[in-house]
Order: sequence, then structure tokens, then C-alpha cells
Amino acid sequence: MRIPPVEVVPYDPEWPAVFGGVRERADAALAGLPHVTEHVGSTAVPGLAAKPIVDVDVVVPESGLVAAAVQALGRAGWRPEGDLGIAGREAFTPPGDGPYHHLYVVVAGSVPHRDHTDLRDFLRSNPAAAARYADRKRELAPLLRTDRAAYTEGKAALIAELLAEARTGG
Repeated sequence: MRIPPVEVVPYDPEWPAVFGGVRERADAALAGLPHVTEHVGSTAVPGLAAKPIVDVDVVVPESGLVAAAVQALGRAGWRPEGDLGIAGREAFTPPGDGPYHHLYVVVAGSVPHRDHTDLRDFLRSNPAAAARYADRKRELAPLLRTDRAAYTEGKAALIAELLAEARTGG
């Protein structure tokens, strides 16, 4: 597995295909377990600059299925990392023989799931908002090499603003 550079790059039209490959592998690992696999994050927004890391949500319909999903993905080579500080999601390190990506197990309708899909859908349908977000990411990009937490914190207020707009029809 090649870990991509830690930088913000222009949109790559290959990102949906990368997601497709990860989805196929995750869906095979989760065969028989109710779930939906979704492309989330900036790489899921056509035209949006992003870190070249595809984000994937495995969405289970109820919290009682999270442990089974974690176990099934673990057997298939994903390494569980816990919630990484965000309650309501389970994060994974990807298997070493595929593309580098971020994968999360979330419950349908949970805050982490809604945050991912609401932001993605809003940015897909609002080019001006997507441009503002891309500008902020490019402005903060130098922090990716020295202080990733500061990069994330630097985006937090704008993400909260965009989610508020998304949820109020702004």
C-alpha cells in the first residue's frame, strides 16, 4: 500500500474508481450483514481539491451491528483503530495490499454519518460553498506537514458553518 502525499491536490477523476474498488472489497467482507457503503469526504465531491485519500463510510442500520461489522472488516485485513476521538464511528487502517483510504463504520442517521453525507451533498450542489472550502484547505495545506491537528482545527469553523447552511437550506 502506497500512502499518498500529505497535501491538498486538484480533484482527480480517478477517485470514484478508487472508491469503487474499496467498496467492492468491503462489501465482500460484509456479505450477509446489512449495510450500505458510501463515498464521503472531499474526494466524493467532483471538482473539489482534496487530500488524495478516499473516505468511505460503511453504514449499518443499527448500533447492534457495529461489532459484527468491525469483526468482519478485521478478518478481511482492515485494522480497527477505535473512534479516533469522534464518538459514534469506528475507524480503520486499510489492508496493505490495496489503495490507501480512510474507512469508518457508522450507524445510519448518527451524527458522524449525517455530518459526512450532509457536507458532501451540500458541497456537490453548491459550487460557491465548495470553492470556499477548497480555498480554506489550500490556505491550511502547509500545516499538513507539520501539524495535522491544526489543519483539522483550521477547517472546523467553516465546516460547522457549511453544515449549518446545509441543514437550514442555505
